[in-house]
Amino acid sequence: QVQLVESGGGLVQAGGSLRLSCAASGRTFSSLHMGWFRQAPGKEREFVAAITWDGRNTYYSDSVKGRFTISRGNAGNTGSLQMNSLKPEDTANYYCAFSGAWRSGPSSPEGYNYWGQGTQVTVSS
Repeated sequence: QVQLVESGGGLVQAGGSLRLSCAASGRTFSSLHMGWFRQAPGKEREFVAAITWDGRNTYYSDSVKGRFTISRGNAGNTGSLQMNSLKPEDTANYYCAFSGAWRSGPSSPEGYNYWGQGTQVTVSS
């Protein structure tokens, strides 16, 4: 059974940092692309960052570029999202996801096959 578990969320003041982790199990993930999305109450799920299966290419939304860094472990079934200079507008539930093929590019949620349950990030002003 495939399972993705996010961790590392919490409450932080604006300007602070958090590091989210994702651990996947139940199949081989080393050949899958990985992404992070977030969803705030009343809003649609939003792309945050993605990394190719081999770790060579990364993608970021304009809102987090320069502040967040995505990475993945050598085994391919773990990943992290380092979040610096956090802002109140970064408050959301953050999800990791894996994709067999980005049919519509790395930022489209429809291209991801496996999703975690999310971890809450709250940034206070």
